[in-house]
Amino acid sequence: MPTSTRLALGTGLQYHLLEWGAEDPARDHTVILLHGFLDLAYGWVPTVEAGLGARFHVVAPDLRGHGDSDRIGAGGYYHFFDYLADLDELIRARGRKRVSLVGHSMGGSIAAYFTGTFPSRIHKLALLEGLGPPESGDLGPERTATWIESWRRVRERPQRSYATVEEAASRLRENDRLLDAALALELAQAGTVRGRGGRFRFKHDPLHATLGPYAFQVEAACRFWKKITCPVLLVEGDRSDFRLAPEDDARRRACFPHAARAVVEGAGHMMQRHQPARLARLLVDFLSSESAGPAYDAPVEVK
Repeated sequence: MPTSTRLALGTGLQYHLLEWGAEDPARDHTVILLHGFLDLAYGWVPTVEAGLGARFHVVAPDLRGHGDSDRIGAGGYYHFFDYLADLDELIRARGRKRVSLVGHSMGGSIAAYFTGTFPSRIHKLALLEGLGPPESGDLGPERTATWIESWRRVRERPQRSYATVEEAASRLRENDRLLDAALALELAQAGTVRGRGGRFRFKHDPLHATLGPYAFQVEAACRFWKKITCPVLLVEGDRSDFRLAPEDDARRRACFPHAARAVVEGAGHMMQRHQPARLARLLVDFLSSESAGPAYDAPVEVK
């Protein structure tokens, strides 16, 4: 089982961490797991305990405004590159001789931007459907106006709540058709807090649900991706509804000079929930190997 700790970052926030192998200094390879949008560190537990935790020093943080990590202060916002400053602090505080990053979805974008910014500091990089959302032409004053209006609305509207943890777990399964009922309940127990009137709400800051002021742009992201020098593994779920169109996927993959590809059978977008043992085996093999693995035009099928 992991240890649960809090870490004061130089960015001014306290981060909640789950950590495996902290007591074993011989584990000199730190693997940092970065969760996706509205998720939390506990979502990695099945994957880590299926194999990663026995091999590496593993750290899974709740990103700012998620889980039990601090929210930003009054008047602040979750600008995307703030996560990179947090990650820099986390690596300096917990990283050992080698540091590898595994990022899911939004966490993959953070991991890839960071690795492109500091390529010499990352040993290996695994992106679990982490090549960014579909590109949007929604730029300029219209998006800015929408961002400001959505910010105002979320502050005026109470966060959605649930009568029981079981009801919150059902909500998770509504949004994830492959999520097992028992795991959904565990995630709801870890990811909710009881508030006024005894009702439960998810721990993430509702401000995350607003449209950000900046649209994702592949051209901008590609400038970071092309700077990455370490081996990269790009992972998809074969039942995912979030897979990119083939032409868009190929365009993004071409930005990575050292990339391999794998597809996890029986997994949707939330592959760490759906097939944790298969994902753990894939990650252990990649992180332990001396090379990046097979070329991405011949993806490994993980069964």
